[in-house]
Amino acid sequence: MTNKLPRVVIIGAGFGGLWAARALSGAPVEVILIDQHNYHLFQPLLYQVATAGLAPEDIVYPVRTILRRQANVKFKMAEVTEADLALRRLITTAGIIDYDYLIVATGGVTNFFGMESVAKHGFGLKNIDDVLAVRNHILRLFELAAQEEDPAVRRALLTFIVVGGGPTGVESAGALAELVYLVMPKDYPDLDYDEARIILMEASNRLLAGLPVELGVVTAETLARKRVEVRFGNPVADFDGETVTLKDGETIQAHTLIWAAGIRAARLADKLGVKQAGMGRLVVKPTLQLPKHPEVMVIGDAAYLESESEPLPMVAPVATQQARTAADNIRRLIGGQAPQEFVYKNPGVLATIGRNAAVAHIGKWQFKGFIAWVLWLVIHIVRLIGFRNRITVLINWAWDYFFYERAVRVIMLRPAKKLNKES
Repeated sequence: MTNKLPRVVIIGAGFGGLWAARALSGAPVEVILIDQHNYHLFQPLLYQVATAGLAPEDIVYPVRTILRRQANVKFKMAEVTEADLALRRLITTAGIIDYDYLIVATGGVTNFFGMESVAKHGFGLKNIDDVLAVRNHILRLFELAAQEEDPAVRRALLTFIVVGGGPTGVESAGALAELVYLVMPKDYPDLDYDEARIILMEASNRLLAGLPVELGVVTAETLARKRVEVRFGNPVADFDGETVTLKDGETIQAHTLIWAAGIRAARLADKLGVKQAGMGRLVVKPTLQLPKHPEVMVIGDAAYLESESEPLPMVAPVATQQARTAADNIRRLIGGQAPQEFVYKNPGVLATIGRNAAVAHIGKWQFKGFIAWVLWLVIHIVRLIGFRNRITVLINWAWDYFFYERAVRVIMLRPAKKLNKES
């Protein structure tokens, strides 16, 4: 390589990749950040786009704008298709890119656990395309239901199933309940909302496994008050677009299945030819380095630390903390020092269940109800990148709170999932 400065290439502009690039500000390196999109996505609020609470542009921010004051970083909008770790070379849609140090921050994708029918007919919640498809689909179902004379068909159109009792599933079910029972009656007053069903399915025997048991119980009770049916211990086995089949053979007529039950490392991890753990995650040393490639760091959803008693959760705080450690270790390696081990400091877990309702576990403290909901609001507003985004989201939330209105109840694109019934 002809460049005098060591080149650090970062794959992915999510929480891990973006925080790593920022942490290398002022370092004696050339940084190249690669992502197939030109924006950073605030994934924790994707479900609000899916349920018509926010527009996509409210939760994205241009990468170049974020980093434009950082002189040592360049952004390339490209997809990495292959990686040759021996030659320290990436094959991308923008050409070949060599590196001295590599940070793999490719994030995660929806894991349907090999159920091809569910993957084909169900909806994920991992990117903008996913949630726009969900929003368009839900709104179109209401249009079809408003025209449908057969009660059985109408009930199937208005049955919405969310799979997964973690924070994403709980938040999606709560937001969907408020959309269906509080907002849509204004637009479709002639529908009978006793025909509508929202079902949250969890394969285990509790919600929010990462929180204390009592908070999971509170969450289930709160969802029930919002007319969400919470069902445990009977996993989804199949979905053909009109019928959900459960493990015990029970069937439910529904046109909507939102999958929030699994995540795995992005597919690039499968192409690196190194040891992988569960969910396709790459096994790394406590310093976040690949065992046989110390110049390669892996962070976020793609990383699995063998030193941990159990896998770290695939959440943003893990990615951002690992990003700072990876950047610091690259500085140390360049300076001839030994890299330091990563230690995760859990900032707490929060999940909102809807209006005035949330649960939180921060350190030794537990919160529920209105106080937890306010905490959730404040933390998410603060974490959003961009003043415009913060103001827009705050205004939309206030409007929804006071007037029971969702900002973007419009069908902008053709539905991603085709219904058998023609409209």
